[in-house]
Amino acid sequence: MSSTCFVENPLPLAAVDSTSLSSEAVKRYPTKAEVLASIPAECFDRSLVKSSLYLFVSLTMTLGSGVLAYLFIPFTWSCLPAWIGYAIVAGTAGTGCWVVAHECGHRAFAKYNWLQDLIGYCLHSIMLVPYFSWQRSHSLHHARTNHLDSGETHVPHRDTTPSGAARLWWHKTIGDEAFAIVVITFNTVAGWPLYLLTGASGGPTRGTTNHFWPAWPFSVALFPGGWARKVWLSDIGVLAAIGLLGCWTYFSGFLPVLALYLGPYLVVNFWLVLYTWLQHTDVDIPHFDNDEWTWVKGAFMTVDRPYGFILDFMHHRIGSTHVAHHMDARIPHYNAVKATRALQENFPDLYRFDPTPIPKALWRVATRCHVVSKCDEGWTYAG
Repeated sequence: MSSTCFVENPLPLAAVDSTSLSSEAVKRYPTKAEVLASIPAECFDRSLVKSSLYLFVSLTMTLGSGVLAYLFIPFTWSCLPAWIGYAIVAGTAGTGCWVVAHECGHRAFAKYNWLQDLIGYCLHSIMLVPYFSWQRSHSLHHARTNHLDSGETHVPHRDTTPSGAARLWWHKTIGDEAFAIVVITFNTVAGWPLYLLTGASGGPTRGTTNHFWPAWPFSVALFPGGWARKVWLSDIGVLAAIGLLGCWTYFSGFLPVLALYLGPYLVVNFWLVLYTWLQHTDVDIPHFDNDEWTWVKGAFMTVDRPYGFILDFMHHRIGSTHVAHHMDARIPHYNAVKATRALQENFPDLYRFDPTPIPKALWRVATRCHVVSKCDEGWTYAG
């Protein structure tokens, strides 16, 4: 495999001729204060009524699909195709609930932190996510976006490391297609649980971490000070959810739990991994080491993508306005379109929008974006 470096200009919503932008313009980054000042003040307004309405819609779609499935689809293996269809629908709707809980952790749901934590804690616990633990690791993802050492989630391997060399060898040995299929399957099925349990795909700074156990034998660097206590509190919520699932299984049998809960749960995990993976990864998106990284550089290494009206509605535009989300995560999703337009207008050479259809973009990332090589600006993917 070659080590060609891609440092291309972003693709904004409005048509821009990237060839007309000089490399010097791309390297001229504003300050964080300048970026935030470009976003209209009203974008930071949080409305409890609006946020609650979106939560109600997501919960209604999720629970409503479950009720309909329970009433009209028999619990038989011959109805497996119907249950798979239900899992896709309910899991896709449930991802909207996941996004609302995510906004609670970012303080974007309302002005009352206790209420946000209560809602986010309940929603995430039901989906077996340790609320406060992930709130902490996700805040580090925002604080160190695309940092090769202290970033969180989908941090690539360097070609100068043994793990990077091994991955390049494995890729070359089995070929693009097989490699992509294995990686997509593994990441979307097991990637999220493995991240929670071992810190898989996190940067090397904090070592092997566990979102449920903030002590030895795992690294304690992820949860300093009072965060360890919050991890134990998160565990209580997840254990309570597991207990409810256990009672359900005891009284109803395993098949209803498998059909009504576990299927949609896997689909929610699929969407979560897909969004996170594609938001900061592509052939032209660099990562940075300590010498080159700045907060603004990292935040602008976020890319918005075209998920379409239905997914944008169901998932509260988590994938199509993610650049604005990284500039300030307190912006509610219903104000993110306006914030996105402001970033596009003020920083057209830095704002990234890739119009590539999602399946094609996923295949490109899965075949070409795993190991990074040093380039003029940062580290970009060898391909």
